Amino acid sequence: MDTVRRPLRIVAGLGVLVALAAGLTGCTNAVTMTAAPSANAAACAAAQVRLPDTVDTKYALRNTDAQSTAAWGDPSAALYHCGVAVPTVSDLPCFAKGSVDWIRDDEGKRIVYTTFGRDPAVQVVIDSTKTTDQVLQDIGTAVESLPEDGHRCLDPSDVQG
Repeated sequence: MDTVRRPLRIVAGLGVLVALAAGLTGCTNAVTMTAAPSANAAACAAAQVRLPDTVDTKYALRNTDAQSTAAWGDPSAALYHCGVAVPTVSDLPCFAKGSVDWIRDDEGKRIVYTTFGRDPAVQVVIDSTKTTDQVLQDIGTAVESLPEDGHRCLDPSDVQG
């Protein structure tokens, strides 16, 4: 009789282990991202804790699996990376949103915004079919905490003779 129960116990035990493993790994909603080269900068950590729980009044902050990153919406409407390469010169459109200057690179439905005049730099990628540059305003308090490097967007009249 014991020989019949032993296989049943083993099968039941394995079933519990499989269910537990699936429960622990299958319920995560973490967005897979890659950390930027300078993601470990202390200033990125300081900005990270200031990021809002929601952007554009409807997209909730989600977990990510890389340092100094963030994502809002499911599927993602906006992605955030701190520690990207600091731009010094660009022929892309540059504008101020609040007290932060941004460079805009329009890639169709994806628009890539990179801070200008901040070190470390932040890059925000938005899906323009879901949201707008309102995201930049929403994360402004966090990004304003990053150190300024002396660069700023210039008006064309600033460089014309």
